[in-house]
Amino acid sequence: MRIFGKGFNFSQDGPGNRLVYHLSGCNMACIWCSNPDGMSHTAGKDYSVKEIVDECISCRPMFFSNGGVTFTGGEATLQADELIEVLTALKHAGIHTAIETNGTSKRLPEIAELVDYLIMDFKHHDSEILKSFTGVGNEAIKLNFEHFCGIGRQLHIRIPLINGVNADSPESFAKYFSRFNTQNVVFEFLAYHEYGKEKWQGEYKMENGFVTPDTIAKFKSVFKEYGLNTVIT
Repeated sequence: MRIFGKGFNFSQDGPGNRLVYHLSGCNMACIWCSNPDGMSHTAGKDYSVKEIVDECISCRPMFFSNGGVTFTGGEATLQADELIEVLTALKHAGIHTAIETNGTSKRLPEIAELVDYLIMDFKHHDSEILKSFTGVGNEAIKLNFEHFCGIGRQLHIRIPLINGVNADSPESFAKYFSRFNTQNVVFEFLAYHEYGKEKWQGEYKMENGFVTPDTIAKFKSVFKEYGLNTVIT
C-alpha cells in the first residue's frame, strides 16, 4: 500500500480520534485540491499490509471517543485490493474503520461492506460541469449514491462549496438527493479554502473560490426544506 501521509485527527475524518492514512494517487484532478502532493501514484512510501495493520493495532489506545482508522487520499479506492485486505484484518481486530472517497470506484460497494463509516464527496450534480473542473464526470458517483440509498446504508456526503463551480445551485443538489431514501444519509457543506495552495508545483488555477456564510446558510436552508439532514464536523 502506497501512502504519502499519516497522522491523527479528531472527528473530521469520521467519529472520534482517528489514525488517518493518505493513500497515494487520484483519478481526479480537482483544480482546488488541498493535497496535490498525493495526486501521483508514485508519491509517498510503500508499506506492507502487515505493517499497516500492526501499526493500527498498536495505536488502539488512541482511538478514544469511538475513534479508529480512516483511509483517505488521494483516492483510497484506487488501491482497492490492498485496502480490502487491510480493512478485513482491522475488522477481525475489532477496530472501527472509515474511508473518505470521491465515489467514482465501481468497487466501492464491495469495499463499503468492510467499512464502519463511509464518507463520500459529491462535488457537482451536473456531470459535464464536474468533468470540466476535475476531469471526471459523476455517472459512477450517482450510481454509488443511489445504490447506498437503496440498501439503507449509512452515508456521509460532503459537498465542497466553491464559488464559480457549484455554490449557486442548492436547489439542483437538493432536488436530486431528495429523489432517494436518505434516511441514513447526512450532508455536510465544506467551504472552499486554499490550505493546499502552496503545495502545488505548477500553477494554482482556482480563482475567487471563497463562499460567504450566507451561501452556506442558503444551502442548509434549502436542504432542510427538502427534508435532507445536514451535519457539521
